Amino acid sequence: MKIGVLGAGLMSDALATRWAGAGHEVLVAGRTPERAARLAERIGAGARHGTLREAAAFGDVALVAIRHEGVLSTLRDAGAAEGAFRGKTIIDCNNPVEVGDFTLVTPPGTSLAERMQDLAVGSNVVKAFNLCQARVWEMTPPVFDGRPLAVPFAGDDAASNALARTLITDLGCVPVEIGALHRARHLEAMAAIVIGLLHGGADPHTVFNLITPVAA
Repeated sequence: MKIGVLGAGLMSDALATRWAGAGHEVLVAGRTPERAARLAERIGAGARHGTLREAAAFGDVALVAIRHEGVLSTLRDAGAAEGAFRGKTIIDCNNPVEVGDFTLVTPPGTSLAERMQDLAVGSNVVKAFNLCQARVWEMTPPVFDGRPLAVPFAGDDAASNALARTLITDLGCVPVEIGALHRARHLEAMAAIVIGLLHGGADPHTVFNLITPVAA
């Protein structure tokens, strides 16, 4: 499939590199064009770079991997409110967590993923890939004690959930659908705990292995 990547940081690098290696087409965009160009070159496998609006228009799926403070403004710049993502799946791997005391900064009763859904007219947002640090997604594949990593995800649209399931499987992971998009609130709250552990010096490769599936 075609994947537009909004953001040129570590998560974009890790996920887009793995997906390009699995045969997907990737176009990278960021607020700093030079950084996006460097990432596309590093990804290889025919990856390209472009503007935020070009990334929105490019593919079946758009990965948004940006510091939470800039997620909504980046979507606006990409044309989300004008329907630039209409009919597309947006993968949200971001965490609205304040790293002073590791708490959520979203208003009670909502999530960043739901706010993205409200802004991006006609899109379908899926929350996924937010519980592990980029180094885990660089593993080929992420396997712990002989068991593949399970990746929980939440979304309202069956077709978009199926695309997310494919992208998870292409990393060598096990997709775990946990329900509708409102359950992204729980994934983001879980991430606040994970991020606190990581900042405390926990190993990114082991901090959340409790979600690996148990062999039958």
